[in-house]
Amino acid sequence: ILGMVFGIDIEANLLVTLVIELAFVWIVVFMSFSKVSDSEWILNGGAVLKVLVAVSVGVLGIWYACANGFAGSMAPETFLPDVTNTAALGYLSIIIFNFTGFEVVCTLSDDMEDPKKQIPQAIIIGGLVIAAIYLFGAFGIGAAIPTDQISTDSGLVDAFMAMTGQTGGPLIIIVTLLFVVTLFGNMISWSMGVNNTAAYAAEHNDMPAVFARRDPKNDMPVGSAMMTGYIASAVVILGVVMKLVAPESGLFWTFFKLNLVMFILAYLPVFPSFLKLRRTEPDTPRPFRVPGGTMFLRVMAGIPIILIVISVIFCAVPLGFDAETLSATLPVTIGTVIAVAIGEVLVVSARKKSKA
Repeated sequence: ILGMVFGIDIEANLLVTLVIELAFVWIVVFMSFSKVSDSEWILNGGAVLKVLVAVSVGVLGIWYACANGFAGSMAPETFLPDVTNTAALGYLSIIIFNFTGFEVVCTLSDDMEDPKKQIPQAIIIGGLVIAAIYLFGAFGIGAAIPTDQISTDSGLVDAFMAMTGQTGGPLIIIVTLLFVVTLFGNMISWSMGVNNTAAYAAEHNDMPAVFARRDPKNDMPVGSAMMTGYIASAVVILGVVMKLVAPESGLFWTFFKLNLVMFILAYLPVFPSFLKLRRTEPDTPRPFRVPGGTMFLRVMAGIPIILIVISVIFCAVPLGFDAETLSATLPVTIGTVIAVAIGEVLVVSARKKSKA
């Protein structure tokens, strides 16, 4: 996106690409060393800018559609998934992925004045706002660009260019930079929540001990943050190596798909656990108790379980044996099996050490 806007073929220079990627990784890592209260300016600022960009593209989409008509069909059936198109169903995982993560706010309860009240508000209101913003922004993009021409990585900027009739200039540069800042806000907020979760797991012997290391001054999980930085750096360096060896390998999207599968898969045990704990420990005090009877709760927990299973199947299981399908999906299948196996080995090893 940066190269497209500034008229520079950044990807042609792998060293420049690597420097940009590593800069993103380690800025996020170092920012996550600070407490949420110290970094709220960038988290809140990133959220405001994200809303601004999404609303802007939505408003522009309405204006563009009124002036030029819609670039694609807006028939009611186009808003529903085509169950006969397995490729389209594969995007279900992307939709779920967009909604995961905002519950990580629970890990930051120590920084809240009234977590019992604020956590449910943040999750429920956040979910509704996220849905509205994504739909409005997606509407704007769909109004300007035919569905089959939307880029997976630069669709938002492409839409701005199409609707304004500009391929560069101050407006496009500003929009692009705002978009990049929102990426920082997303990554930093995610890192803070996930690092806390990893540190908590390590403290209970469910992760290697290095993830449990905390800063003695502010108690932030610096061990988890550093491990994230090391692993992410290894991935981007491997990406450069793969581009040198096989320029058309599409390694980035393979890693993204694997990350997607593993991230969604991690949610699968959450809902059965919720049902079991509600049954076995009904009187345990909870900051927030989900209302409803047994059947209602089973339905509410069952829907995400079904969606997760469908998403994993369409992302990580080859649904054909032709060369194209196998080359696109088999690496994700193998990667998922290996990642799960490594995770289980690490858990078993950590628990053995704790007992010793």
